Amino acid sequence: MPPATSASARTRMPFGALLVLSMIGFTAITTELLPSGLLPQISAGLNVSEPVAGYLTAGYAAVIVATVIPAAMLLSRVPRHTLLVALVLTFAVSNALVGLVSDFGAALAARLVGGIAHGLLWTTMAPFVARIVPAHKVGKAMAIVFSGNSLGLAIGAPLGTALGGLIGWRASFLLLAGTSVVLAALAMWLLPAVRRIPDAPRPSLRKAATQPGVMSVAIAWPLMLMAHFALFTFIAPFLREAGLPDYSITLSLTVLGISGLVGIWIAGITVDMRPRRSLLITTAVVAVVFLLLPLGGVTVPGALVLMAVWGAAFGAIGIYNQSAILRAGKEYREAANGLTVLTIQLGITVGALYGAAALTTAGPLLVPVAAAVPVAVALVIVVTGHRHAYPPGPKEPGYAATEQGAVGAPDKGAVDVPAAAATDASARA
Repeated sequence: MPPATSASARTRMPFGALLVLSMIGFTAITTELLPSGLLPQISAGLNVSEPVAGYLTAGYAAVIVATVIPAAMLLSRVPRHTLLVALVLTFAVSNALVGLVSDFGAALAARLVGGIAHGLLWTTMAPFVARIVPAHKVGKAMAIVFSGNSLGLAIGAPLGTALGGLIGWRASFLLLAGTSVVLAALAMWLLPAVRRIPDAPRPSLRKAATQPGVMSVAIAWPLMLMAHFALFTFIAPFLREAGLPDYSITLSLTVLGISGLVGIWIAGITVDMRPRRSLLITTAVVAVVFLLLPLGGVTVPGALVLMAVWGAAFGAIGIYNQSAILRAGKEYREAANGLTVLTIQLGITVGALYGAAALTTAGPLLVPVAAAVPVAVALVIVVTGHRHAYPPGPKEPGYAATEQGAVGAPDKGAVDVPAAAATDASARA
């Protein structure tokens, strides 16, 4: 295992570690979404109907909601480096079993195990990143790491689906398992060990939830995701109702994913200095795009332009909110991050149901308008959360340069570094 992070090492960006974490995120997203693209082959291979095979995706999401908080509390004392490596290996085992077993029940059980690892991964990854990079570079580090998510959405699942058509669905899962083994080896080599000092506070969901600003972020962020998935889930019916050709569906999803990477890059250069203004702008932009889609999305060029703006804004929103929850959670940031993992999964699930209700009652063309409603509510929360949830950054009016409130400020969850380094801005929880 690599030595614990030193003060000198923490003045540099550990690009190797960040890229490995990004690829782990890519693998996790691809693992979650892969069954959706291979549903006909999986149902035939496991001798079940396609709706039953869909439980491989639905069960994966449901187990995250049910287990993310208790599992995070149970494993709170496990060293983060060790836990991350173990979680990647768990993905490998889960995917390998899905690719090998012939019984649907066994495949579902393997997916549930992968879902538990998925929830734990996202509660662990962001706080880990915040501990291994200098305080003033946390936003850029998050942008690098979470670009793996957008890549997973943009090319991971489509690539896995294409491979499934070429080499078979079982081989696709086995290939994903082999990739996870390689990433686990790289993680053991490149991820620095981060130790907690003896009096570090035990993660507490109750205490995290009472930190000023935490609940605001834990509500606003899922509302944004609810809106996103309300439309994303039913983008195909919308585009068909708008009279666009079928190829526009694949093209639109690709544009969303690629533009999401652009948004993450923009967030990476703005989140540390102008987080509040940037989030206000991007959230408002998403609301406007949703309202314009029924009018401007009836041609392929118009739809693609709006999709590109939507994707870029939404990609940036994730980075701004991730930074906000780590800041608001303070010394309980791991538990606060776990809370958002839970509420985000609920937001995604409710978003799909909300989109279905809008599709049924208002019709496909008005699904974007319905999606704009939760975005508007989230925007109100951001506007009113200027003090604790979404405070201004160093280059924004009203910024109060208090070390205690900043992401990465020293607290009882800090890494175990020499006392002289503990006063440096790079010694963080």
